[in-house]
Amino acid sequence: MDDSELFSAAHRLPSARRPLLGLTVLVIEDSRYACEALRLLCLRSGARIRRADCLKSARRHLQVYSPSVVIADAGLPDGSGLDLIREMNQANQRVRVILAISGDENLEQEAMEAGADGFLAKPITSLAAFQNAILSRLPSENQPSGPRELKDETIEPDPIAFLDDMAHAADVLNDPEEGATLDYLAQFLSGVAKSAGDSSLAKAAADLAEARSLGRPGKNCAQMLSGLVQERLERRVAI
Repeated sequence: MDDSELFSAAHRLPSARRPLLGLTVLVIEDSRYACEALRLLCLRSGARIRRADCLKSARRHLQVYSPSVVIADAGLPDGSGLDLIREMNQANQRVRVILAISGDENLEQEAMEAGADGFLAKPITSLAAFQNAILSRLPSENQPSGPRELKDETIEPDPIAFLDDMAHAADVLNDPEEGATLDYLAQFLSGVAKSAGDSSLAKAAADLAEARSLGRPGKNCAQMLSGLVQERLERRVAI
């Protein structure tokens, strides 16, 4: 079953105002905040969105549907999104556009080597940049007809989605502090912090990532992150 075919009836052709009409975007992203940003970008562009928050869910989806575009986070709770990109790139029926997304811009080269058509660095808030990342990699028949006015429009995700991410981080912090868990936590919170413009949280996540890369115990950094996460969760009461 091809999602893009189901969604692209004659009256749903791409237009200058909604250039991604007829396309289905599968977003593989564990951050609710980042996913909400992508949902808004898809909505403004006319694209249909489906979501998976881990590799297992994404693979299950891809066995049933054929999305037009896949946007995969490089770091997921059950493994690397780059491994999935390699799988999709080598598939007999390749997804038309595969984009990698990450809060770590140093992963761009690795993502491209894995087979991604492009790389999106968090935060992703520009409507024009989002549309261009997809349209520039689509065949001509999927391009909107006529000139397209590029608006310098940005989106702002619901802050409740940020709190959902903090709740998820708190759950992860309650697990035993094993190496893989701390590595995932550093990556996850780094991306969320950059998407939300939270500089202190971003620094604490970077400190944990550095400690892990140097082979140092990450307990103190994890405790610092835990305190920052709890501070942000307490804001829920004030909303």
